[in-house]
Amino acid sequence: MFTLALLGDVMLGRGVDAALRHMRPQDMWGDVLPHLLQADLRIANLECALTRHAQPWTCSWKPFHFRADPGAVRFLQAARIDACALANNHVLDFEVRGLRDTLRTLDAAGIRHAGAGLDIVEAAAPALLEVNGASPCRVALLACTDNQPDFAAARLHPGTHYLEVSLEADTLARVADAIGRARAAGADWVVFSNHWGANFVERPAPDFRRFARRVIELGADVVYGHSAHLCQGIEIHQGKPILYDTGDFIDDYAVDPVLRNDHSCLFKLMFDRGRLQRIELVPVTLDIARVALAHGADFEAIAARMERLCGELGTALQRHAGWLVYGPMP
Repeated sequence: MFTLALLGDVMLGRGVDAALRHMRPQDMWGDVLPHLLQADLRIANLECALTRHAQPWTCSWKPFHFRADPGAVRFLQAARIDACALANNHVLDFEVRGLRDTLRTLDAAGIRHAGAGLDIVEAAAPALLEVNGASPCRVALLACTDNQPDFAAARLHPGTHYLEVSLEADTLARVADAIGRARAAGADWVVFSNHWGANFVERPAPDFRRFARRVIELGADVVYGHSAHLCQGIEIHQGKPILYDTGDFIDDYAVDPVLRNDHSCLFKLMFDRGRLQRIELVPVTLDIARVALAHGADFEAIAARMERLCGELGTALQRHAGWLVYGPMP
């Protein structure tokens, strides 16, 4: 059996960047760190550039530009983040130079990445991750986004792996090709990351659900969604999990008093014998540059919301020892 930990948006810029200058790397993760270190692999959506380049993106209007000092990568290393999805609407916030700096910084730190690159071939390529131990295997991360089309990579231009949410034949052919390339590279498991949709939406739209199911049918083992700043429900399709949105994990964002974007989860997926065995949702609360295990009223609110949203998608959760479980109890 191996365990894959999936984190939602990790934004290390702005107020987080300022706070990190006075923190030890492990402090950011708090009492969630043991859960992260217990996993065999850890993947996050890195929603900022790692660069000192100060010129923001000006090719189109953007309300927010996020960057962190490249030294912030040591905070990712403290949690042993194995790979980052970079296909999102902030990785080019500080121009192509910021993207290049981000790629170099992650490479130097030994953190793999997918979803952005120096051309479309690199942006669409999988990141291959090795699981060692009793059950060695290889996991591929593919990453795409339907956000910020002017960030899209091209044949001779850096950018993101831009992909519309669509059932059109050419879109599905691109999905199938990416998954096929990952399998050809030796992947036993394929994680399809998608930074998609609007902010502060609690439920996936019907077209998102149809698209995610087709991604599974085309050969992905996990759909790993993010962008809404809220955790959405989980659907199991053909025995494989669709995490429509994994919410936020590290940020400095203002908190919506109703939707509570400071309530989130760590998603731990357990695989064995060629199939998904269990999903554990670990409820967490967010503060500026910090994440912590949820307790008391916060835990109850997160648990009730996830039970409701997952139940609407036919996925029953059980409570166990401070977290929520789909599948056999541990």
